[in-house]
Amino acid sequence: MKHSSEDIRFMRQAIRQAEKGIGSVSPNPAVGAVIVKDGIVIGAGYHHRAGMPHAEVEAIRSVKDASLCKGATIYVTLEPCCTTGRTPPCCDAIIRHGFARVVVGCSDPNPAHAGRGYTLLRSHGIEVVEDVCRERCAALNEPFFYWIRTKRPFVVLKLAETLDGRIATASGSSQWITGAAARKHVMALRKQSDAVMVGGETFRLDKPSLTVRNAAGKVLKTPRRFVASRRLTADQLPDGWELADVFTPEKWNLFLERLGAEQVTMLLLEGGGELAASALSAGIVNKLEMHIAPKLLGGRNSRPSIGGADPERISDGYTLRDVQWRKAGDDWIVTSYPERN
Repeated sequence: MKHSSEDIRFMRQAIRQAEKGIGSVSPNPAVGAVIVKDGIVIGAGYHHRAGMPHAEVEAIRSVKDASLCKGATIYVTLEPCCTTGRTPPCCDAIIRHGFARVVVGCSDPNPAHAGRGYTLLRSHGIEVVEDVCRERCAALNEPFFYWIRTKRPFVVLKLAETLDGRIATASGSSQWITGAAARKHVMALRKQSDAVMVGGETFRLDKPSLTVRNAAGKVLKTPRRFVASRRLTADQLPDGWELADVFTPEKWNLFLERLGAEQVTMLLLEGGGELAASALSAGIVNKLEMHIAPKLLGGRNSRPSIGGADPERISDGYTLRDVQWRKAGDDWIVTSYPERN
């Protein structure tokens, strides 16, 4: 279905609202809403945090005179909820305020909601337009949607490497391969994540904080932090760190099922090569982000971005689908979805 340029324009504004909540709303989705009357935006809002009002209610509250909502259009990036959770149903608020039209970015995959919001709104004579900027709206909540469907966190593997595929020298020196722009993007990934993991050697050599910091170095968020190691023990870790034994597919699956039950919707793997190899071999990596610097390191003993056992054939590798790339300063960020050949 082709959508009007006006609907696309206002939905893009709702998307920008939703982006403000990324990293703060888990285990809820990031949602934005914009209210339009006579071609003018009269209200806007987004979901700030789990347990707080949803985007639709925030947008309605932002309107100076709530009576202006009668006959207006509300643009929402995700299908309005129709059940009571920690907050009342948004469909009820839309109906109560007399909106004439609801334009939605994408459907809610939650079986408790999926499609039911549309049916309820239409039963009250409200026009509903679906799937405006659907792909972009769905991308806002890729980890949440996966968690809702599988009850496991969405796993992102991030690798910072040279053009010849190296993440560190033979001695383990790795700072810094990529530049400031790429590292800023890593902060955005961490902000989106509920948990972050590094391998034992990366933990020992780099002593990472794995916190989310602003340009001034202020800590804004500390996700759950894991070290995957066979050598370390829990009492060797600083306060706030957790040990993970995930070096077989069975242990990976048990670990992810536990995190999913603990409402972890996204797990970010940040290094090193053995952790990357283990996760890929277990088939648990949903998305791969390779941050590639225009540098050559060389050295037969320099650390590869992906370690593990030596493959015997080219066909023993992985195929990357839906590959996209973009510049980040002097570096390239390449995202893809890996599949075992």
